[in-house]
Amino acid sequence: MLMLRSLLFLLVLGAPVSDELPAVDVSSDTIQRTLQHAATLTRPVVDIPIRTVDAGGHRIGIGVVYRPKGAKGGAASHDKVSEIYDVLAGSGTLVTGGTIVNPKRRAADQEEVTHISGPGVSGKSIEGGESRVIKKGDIVVIPAGTPHWFSDVSETLSYMVVRVDPSQVVALK
Repeated sequence: MLMLRSLLFLLVLGAPVSDELPAVDVSSDTIQRTLQHAATLTRPVVDIPIRTVDAGGHRIGIGVVYRPKGAKGGAASHDKVSEIYDVLAGSGTLVTGGTIVNPKRRAADQEEVTHISGPGVSGKSIEGGESRVIKKGDIVVIPAGTPHWFSDVSETLSYMVVRVDPSQVVALK
């Protein structure tokens, strides 16, 4: 968590000093309530944006993702938005890099594009790439354009995701 906070601090340092913006808080209570709500939904993977803010020339989004045990979901690559995962609970095998199998460009009006991670492609899985097990306490940085996919969710997995959007393609929330 300290590393994630340090990274966020460095990102904010890049904001113009002359155009002061208000600080934005996302409380632990909000994150926990959002995760509890996510656990009640019947989708295999739940990605809920909490806030997307103007950070001075770029946008930063904060959200949570909930993946029940066994729910792999599909592979993705985001054209303009980088992601930082802070694993709160559980574990799974994350694959990054490689080639997305059966890639399909997301429609411009999809909620994933407009309110979550911007334009990109989705697919069934990834061929090749690097696999690693991630667990509570781990932080992963996924640069824009990097394919990523969970090939296994061995324990119900929840993580906070910070999305860095220098092109401002995701709507403010």
